[in-house]
Amino acid sequence: MSEKVVVALDAMGGDYAPAEAVKGAVEAVTEHPEIKVILVGKQNQIKEELGKYEYFEENIEVVNATEIIEMGEVPTKAIREKKDSSLVVAMKLVREEKADAIVSAGSTGAILVGGQLVVGRIKGIKRPALAPFLPSKKGFSLLIDCGANVDARPEHLVQFAQMGSVYFENVMGKKNPTVGIVNIGTEEEKGNQLVKETYPLLKECKDINFVGSVEAREIAKGGVDILVCEAFVGNVILKFFEGVALTFLGCIKEGLMSSIRTKLGALMIKPAIKGLVKTFDVSSQGGAPLLGLNGLVVKAHGNSKSGEIKTAIFQCIAFKENSINDKISAMVSSK
Repeated sequence: MSEKVVVALDAMGGDYAPAEAVKGAVEAVTEHPEIKVILVGKQNQIKEELGKYEYFEENIEVVNATEIIEMGEVPTKAIREKKDSSLVVAMKLVREEKADAIVSAGSTGAILVGGQLVVGRIKGIKRPALAPFLPSKKGFSLLIDCGANVDARPEHLVQFAQMGSVYFENVMGKKNPTVGIVNIGTEEEKGNQLVKETYPLLKECKDINFVGSVEAREIAKGGVDILVCEAFVGNVILKFFEGVALTFLGCIKEGLMSSIRTKLGALMIKPAIKGLVKTFDVSSQGGAPLLGLNGLVVKAHGNSKSGEIKTAIFQCIAFKENSINDKISAMVSSK
């Protein structure tokens, strides 16, 4: 890598801020010295947390921000009025090209609004979209959109498919990834009005490898690489997936601990169980990038611990190395 990847980290965002954010930053620069993290937030609290660790001091910078955007605040109002919040200050660093990316575990609404108002959209992109990776039997599928556009139009979904294809191909290294639209059946005539209007547009789009409709029961099997939908459906899928995975794994653990016999059996299958847990860990790929902006914005889970923060920071390396934004911009400008 020719130069450092600079990541602005909203150190005050999330349930465990700033402790876990600072710890994640230290772990990230320790593993990858080619990363520089700018911790943005209340300077005294951040420096107190940093004092607990040894790290390469040239790889971590602290930028003071006196305000915090809380989870319950109205996003647009918070972004406009709290100019010195950790989230807004970190986003300004991206806009001013002092950082390549921002990672935040803070308010999803504020991140979405701030991404558009502060960082700004790529010219030609109608709507940015949140795109997390969902674990599946075959690896991972990209879900786009899962939270940014509840009332999307057909042309928005087509751009989601195009941006998702660029991202998946370059980050996951798979040429010509498959694209499917989430639907209630596989027949072309099925679906609500949005799906029915979007389907033929995706079918005609030459930039993507569209394979048709995907039913929800096929998602965990990994039938397609990119799952396209508007944010209402996408968010329901994401939250349901997380809930089922946690409940299912919890039931397995409870069953294995129910008696001496099952506990003995648990010792024998422990490696397999660990593999299963890892396979369906939604947070293992870091956060969800907000694709379509002039800089990379990554939304981490609100309850992220240091490991998830670290992984979200690592996401920024592949994004910059593969020039994802340049490729999305080139794709849009060619239309």
